[in-house]
Amino acid sequence: MSKEPRAEPSSAPSGASIPAPAELERISAIVPARNEELSIAACLAGLLRQPEIVEIIVVNDQSSDGTAEIVRQRMASDARIRLLETGGVPEGWVGKNNAAATGAAAATQAWLLFVDADAELLPGAAARALELAGASGAGLVSFSPEQVTTRWYEKALIPFIFCRLAQRFSYDAVNDPQSRVAAANGQFLMMHRSVYDAVGGHASVAAEVVEDVALAKRVKSAGYALHFASGAGLVRTRMYRSFAAMWEGWRKNLYQLIGGKPADFWSELGDVFPWVALLLVCGGVIFPLSLLAGVVLLLVRQLSYGLELTRNRYPFRLIVYYVPAVLLYAGVLIASRRGHAAGTLDWKGRDVAVGPAGKLG
Repeated sequence: MSKEPRAEPSSAPSGASIPAPAELERISAIVPARNEELSIAACLAGLLRQPEIVEIIVVNDQSSDGTAEIVRQRMASDARIRLLETGGVPEGWVGKNNAAATGAAAATQAWLLFVDADAELLPGAAARALELAGASGAGLVSFSPEQVTTRWYEKALIPFIFCRLAQRFSYDAVNDPQSRVAAANGQFLMMHRSVYDAVGGHASVAAEVVEDVALAKRVKSAGYALHFASGAGLVRTRMYRSFAAMWEGWRKNLYQLIGGKPADFWSELGDVFPWVALLLVCGGVIFPLSLLAGVVLLLVRQLSYGLELTRNRYPFRLIVYYVPAVLLYAGVLIASRRGHAAGTLDWKGRDVAVGPAGKLG
């Protein structure tokens, strides 16, 4: 996303108290986990590297793999780790939100750090989050992690999506108290307990599949400051380890992230797909100059994407994935729109109710 802005002291509107500096010292980390045996060990190792985190609560959300056993093994060597079980998903909840709420209810510290099980904190991440909270007066601090991509489809789609989201949720706009734009990244989302309770916590967004943005909107609308920043050098994640998982994850989230309305869908699809270049290339069958014009226009769009990559801290070389990125993005956006129109999406073996059919978890 866009370059991180300099933190400025801010004053909260009437009714929104700013966390006292004395409370900036201790953190409870909460990790909702469902079938995360491939990533949970690295997640725990990263959290244990943070001296500011005094307890780590892993909430096992009915995993069918070795997630819970890996956590128990680490518990034996570090008393900061606790393991809770959800026992199922209550009606009206999304599983992750229920797990996060379960962890928050058991947490004892002034700051609650919600971390996805596929996120790895690097040394100094928690200290930096507290520093930013103190400097900005923010009741919610969130980092957008470095995205680890290894397969071609990850390198194509994931940077493209985050570049698109950066245009919709720029750090400057999110951190501006005068702007209505609000966002956060649930892979690293730290909230002060008083703010979390004041906005109703995860119970207030129980059925939201994009709960991080929904929470940020509630926090900002309640008059509390947000601080959203790049997590480069602080936290990293590999979101998906297969094409199917990547497609399923973005199919669940993308339509809502771009606005969640038909008008937003058509606007986004029209903006990202090189319709004119494609028509010119097709016209080259009859008019050779049309083919040349289409190729030039396509190269211009590709170069523009390369510049967008560098602005958002991605390697310029990922420009070579522009065409597959556009095709994948358009495809998953269409699939996301259809899924939300149908009212139900599959996520990690569960049906999640979304869209016009209702949000039932």
